[in-house]
Amino acid sequence: QVQLVESGGGLVQAGGSLTLSCAASGRTFSSYAIGWFRQAPGRERDFVSAISWSGTDRSYVDSVKGRFTISRDNAKNTVYLQMNSLKPEDTAVYYCAARRETVAWGRAGWSDATFVSWGRGTQVTVSS
Repeated sequence: QVQLVESGGGLVQAGGSLTLSCAASGRTFSSYAIGWFRQAPGRERDFVSAISWSGTDRSYVDSVKGRFTISRDNAKNTVYLQMNSLKPEDTAVYYCAARRETVAWGRAGWSDATFVSWGRGTQVTVSS
């Protein structure tokens, strides 16, 4: 399995931007789809965005569409989440996770139970 490490979190004012990185170890990184999830205090971990192994397919939760952009660089074993126009409700610990896509993109859904490898998370705090 692939090992993942998130970075790039921090404190930012509402309306600001952050770019999160998910760095992977392992020679099979390019065969995995990567997802970003977030967990706010007292809440369940929720899906944010995902990108296919090739980068061709991308999905977003409605609340971040138009503000967040996911991308990947397989040569660097890294996936990025560019977050713009941040809101206080984006405050959470952000996790990246990996899974292999065995069916058409999105058909497996975006439950965190379908992802097999996880990073430890990076804190994002958006002040109002």
